Amino acid sequence: MKIKTFFALFIALIAITRTNAQAKNYIVHTVAFYNFENLFDTINDPKIIDEEWLPSGAQNWTSVKYHQKLENLSRVLSEIGTTENPNSPVLIGGAEIENRGVLEDLIKQPKLAVSDYGIVHYDSPDHRGIDVALLYQKKHFKVTSSINIPLIIYKKQMNASAVRKNAADDISDDKSEVELNSERVFTRDQLLVTGFLDGEEINIIVNHWPSRSGGEKKSSPFREAAGALNRKIIDSLVKINPNAKILTMGDLNDGSYNRSVKVALGAKLKKTELQEPGDIYNPFEQMAKEGNASLFYRDAGDIFDQIMVSQQLVNPDYSSFRYWKAGIYNKPYMIQTTGQYKGYPLRHSMNEVGFSDHFPVYIYLIKQTK
Repeated sequence: MKIKTFFALFIALIAITRTNAQAKNYIVHTVAFYNFENLFDTINDPKIIDEEWLPSGAQNWTSVKYHQKLENLSRVLSEIGTTENPNSPVLIGGAEIENRGVLEDLIKQPKLAVSDYGIVHYDSPDHRGIDVALLYQKKHFKVTSSINIPLIIYKKQMNASAVRKNAADDISDDKSEVELNSERVFTRDQLLVTGFLDGEEINIIVNHWPSRSGGEKKSSPFREAAGALNRKIIDSLVKINPNAKILTMGDLNDGSYNRSVKVALGAKLKKTELQEPGDIYNPFEQMAKEGNASLFYRDAGDIFDQIMVSQQLVNPDYSSFRYWKAGIYNKPYMIQTTGQYKGYPLRHSMNEVGFSDHFPVYIYLIKQTK
């Protein structure tokens, strides 16, 4: 009789355990980064080099094309991460943005307007006028502070003549602008935004590191300086708050294995390598090792677009927001299907308004509610 009673209690305990496990619920938020590739309006701005992207310019950039570009981008942004989370990304880092106005036009697109995005944007010293920015869903994220932190680099770090001579070696349209009458190389600021995601403080750094103009090796010191600045920002945040949750994201113009990311920033391949509060985990390094890509150049793929997280977001305690998993959003409609660039991201051409020469990347943050 005692054996039967014990067996019944054992079965009941298993049933209760299973019920409790099934009752666990999670909040899931998507965080994304997308290089919008030349998101220019059609209005001439005398303060920047935008003549190519005017109706009379080399790209014949008309109002019709501009609005098609906005529609294309809004479709992508509204869909990122929806396989696991029906809501569009709560946080979107962006690059190659001409001004705040194009972002205001973007978030008014029907597919994004329903999510009521806010904007954090500053004009950068980049001579082409391309900036970084953060879009955020107002109902989930409350901005408490933001600052654009300049990357101060000088042409003595790389032979300026090499920049001009080898510009064809660049991996994209992006060019680091060297002021020939100055020592300064003008590039994008790093954007730091702090706020509360459903009540939890999160720090986001949005990046677009210097290009590979002049060749990868000769221009590497510029990106290593960018990685060092990123490291300095992260260390400062952790000094203020050792429990700071930090996301750093962007088009780094380097892979996860390059010195700018591995040495200057110090990003880690494995979660088990994280020892200190300011240590950074890069989920896209393993994805690159597996052959995934966010862009292609001369038939070689790489992941320049990355989102990395601090140690506090990798802690296995899901009572507050933690990193879950990462991905590259590359649906068939975003991919070139014919010609020399078959399989590449479907970008703008004279005959077609595409999306971008990059695929967006994303991560999920999750939090247990029960």
